[in-house]
Amino acid sequence: MPHATRSSQQPHTDRATTEEDPAPGVPPGRASDDPPGRAPADRPDETPDGTGAMTEAGSATEAGSATEAGSATEAGPATESGPVAEAGSVDGGWRERHPRPARTLAVLITALAAALVLGALLLPNELSRLTPGAFLRIPVEGIAGVALLLLLPPRARRSAAVLAGAGLGLLTVLNLLDMGFYAVLDRPFDPVLDWVLFDDAESFLADAVGGAGALAAVLGVALLVLAVLLFMTLAVVRLGRLISRHGAAATRTTLVLGTVWTVCAALGVQLAGVPVSSRSTAERIDDRVHQVGEGLKDEREFAKEAAGDAARSTPPDQLLTGLRGKDVIFTFIESYGRSAIQDPRIAPQVDAVLADGTRRLRKAGFASRSAWLTSPTSGGGSWLAHSTLMSGLWIKNQQRYRTVTSSDRLSLTGAFRRTGAWRTVGIMPGVTRSWPEARFYGLDHVYDSRTLGYRGPQFSWSTMPDQYSLAAFERLQHGRPGTKPLMSEIILTSSHNPWAPLPRMLGWDEVGDGSVYHAVKKAGKDPKEVWQDLAQVRTEYGRAIQYSLRSLVSYVTKYGKKNTVLVFLGDHQPARAVTGDTAGRDVPVTLVAHDPAVLDRISGWGWRDGLNPGRTAPVWRMDTFRDRFLTAYGPHPGSGRQAAAR
Repeated sequence: MPHATRSSQQPHTDRATTEEDPAPGVPPGRASDDPPGRAPADRPDETPDGTGAMTEAGSATEAGSATEAGSATEAGPATESGPVAEAGSVDGGWRERHPRPARTLAVLITALAAALVLGALLLPNELSRLTPGAFLRIPVEGIAGVALLLLLPPRARRSAAVLAGAGLGLLTVLNLLDMGFYAVLDRPFDPVLDWVLFDDAESFLADAVGGAGALAAVLGVALLVLAVLLFMTLAVVRLGRLISRHGAAATRTTLVLGTVWTVCAALGVQLAGVPVSSRSTAERIDDRVHQVGEGLKDEREFAKEAAGDAARSTPPDQLLTGLRGKDVIFTFIESYGRSAIQDPRIAPQVDAVLADGTRRLRKAGFASRSAWLTSPTSGGGSWLAHSTLMSGLWIKNQQRYRTVTSSDRLSLTGAFRRTGAWRTVGIMPGVTRSWPEARFYGLDHVYDSRTLGYRGPQFSWSTMPDQYSLAAFERLQHGRPGTKPLMSEIILTSSHNPWAPLPRMLGWDEVGDGSVYHAVKKAGKDPKEVWQDLAQVRTEYGRAIQYSLRSLVSYVTKYGKKNTVLVFLGDHQPARAVTGDTAGRDVPVTLVAHDPAVLDRISGWGWRDGLNPGRTAPVWRMDTFRDRFLTAYGPHPGSGRQAAAR
């Protein structure tokens, strides 16, 4: 910021007629009416940034014009050595002793403030768009902001600068959150519904880098947010003062930039493939307002949608008649998405496991059919996918999840319980606390991380290896005789990020209480080292999926029976660090059965033989699965033979 004050030094001839000798005892450089011991920087008509700019209380104008010759400001007349408003001590302050470095520092700080504000106005909300070209644009919001400050009176101008700085800081924080959400969940941050996810993020960090590292990260993020809000506000206020002191120049610059922006917008001028005329900040604010309004509207409309459920009125004796007497297992494999099967950087090893699994199952007397489901989420939010598949509704946010799980809508697993023909259990190693949603899912008994009897170590986020979860399921439920067949929902978590360290396959008689996994974990990789290299992240993700698939296939071939029916699928694609930006949200789904009549019921679905759906299998939205499944295995399965491809 320029070092000179607005009360410019008068020509020598004028100064000669107006200067007066200082009062006796008053040090040079201080006005005679200053109280003893009070430095010029303490006067109320000085700005606190040390540049010597006066407020409207002085006789200088906000544009920085010189005072009338011979007139003295309220702060006292200017001296020969320059205005008395220089910040610092009265006798030989640093700015007076080093005027050139002081001016350079002021200019540098002002330049940094301008760069910070300009960067915030042009900052994209996706990492993929964070390129140099994104910042070589003219933001219309900056032009409009300068024009507004020029029109406002001084006091309103300062208030507007503070509000604009705080608002721009908040928008910057939201843009940074969007970057993180796009990178992990493939969607922007929802300022109404997504705050609950930060608890899960903290838990993930604790699992990945330890409690101390997670606490340090949380504190660092909090400090960063405060710093962004503070420095953005200070930057806008500083620039507002500069505009005030140089009103004429600011007006000319604003008119020129406004004209250039209009011409570039009209002609569609681009630089490095990016439009020169930017209005992204205004558009993003409009999107936020629209997002909040849509969220509130969606809440009302979805509640009505969830309440209307034709399946709920189906008589129990008409439900799932085609599966009576079967042990039915629904299994979700964490982060098992299309990329695992079709991304050339990952797929070869996973496809080999699927081909081997198909052969092993066929040898054991099982056949399989596979296709694709489009998940409502990506990168995380597994519970949204679970509830979508089971409810037959598109659960795309936390509000919808809370609505449906607290309703009396008939879930797919709940339909088994309603018939009275099955006992129902859940194997939920990822659940670490009370889980009231079990009622919605119709589960008679839930085994979670605290009741599965595991005595081994945690593998990052996953509380226990998949093979142990399946072994516990066999020991606690499936391997025990019962008066009714068993319907089970099992969540396999070993393929949850950060995909290190990973367990390995053991003999089923070696698993025991899980203590054997201490040595396995010790031999595994450190997640902090893995995540330093994205190629290694993809490799470890592929290995995690291979482990989960091997565990499940091995379990079925060893413990499966002639009445076993298995439906397994992914919940969502992994994070963008693995998939890239254009991978979509499709996940594989497979139905395995020993009884050919079970697969005959879905012959009209067009699913492909084997565990690998390939590129030509049908793609359904995940929320369509419940009704298709209930129809195919109901008393009139013919209606399930309709074309199913998207």
